[in-house]
Amino acid sequence: MNYINRSAVLGTNVSVGYFTVIEKDVKIGSDVVIGNRVTIHEGTIIGDNTTVADGAVLGKPPKPGKTSTVKLTGTLPPLELANNVTIGANCVVYRGAKIGEGTLIADLASVRENVEIDESVIVGRGVTVENYVKIGAKTKIQSNSYITAYTTLEEQVFIAPCVTTTNDNFMGRTEERFDKIKGAHVKKGARVGGASIILPGITIGEETFIAAGALVTKDTEPKALVKGVPAKFVRTVDERELL
Repeated sequence: MNYINRSAVLGTNVSVGYFTVIEKDVKIGSDVVIGNRVTIHEGTIIGDNTTVADGAVLGKPPKPGKTSTVKLTGTLPPLELANNVTIGANCVVYRGAKIGEGTLIADLASVRENVEIDESVIVGRGVTVENYVKIGAKTKIQSNSYITAYTTLEEQVFIAPCVTTTNDNFMGRTEERFDKIKGAHVKKGARVGGASIILPGITIGEETFIAAGALVTKDTEPKALVKGVPAKFVRTVDERELL
């Protein structure tokens, strides 16, 4: 049995699985498939030809802890999913996020509020995207990576599995940290190898290649290949590999 609020608007050819909840003022386009045990919170907007797999939670209102560095101000707009979006099983996508056309958010991923994801992005299985993150078109984030708050990934960036971005050099101590929290800025076409760690506020230059397992402690130049702990310049990326 499902619960669909009377104020919800469903387009043509919408399929809804069992035990799904659709709250008030939700708008769902045409040719949408919604799985079993899905919860779609108030006001969520879902575009045409979108698929939402079993157990997903869409438009969840955030409730930060008392000691969280990210504070909510004002009212968040509803979650928006553009056309042709795919939401995997047991994903959680919060209210206040905006997901671009053709984007895939894979099973068990989490996307927080105040996140903007452009078109044709892949957010892999188990990826966490925190608050105030911007992700450009055709970027790929592979399984189990962590994209911390206040990070920017420009278009066509590649993030390999288990990459960790950070934003707090004080690791939760001192009041001074609140004014200095900043994630990485990864510029167009950059590639970040598996299990790399990027320290707070680092800028990864356009078309940079970061080798697997690197610890990036300094900004990189465009087209630089860096590796090691800490990461150091090795050579310039081969012209054949550039976008």
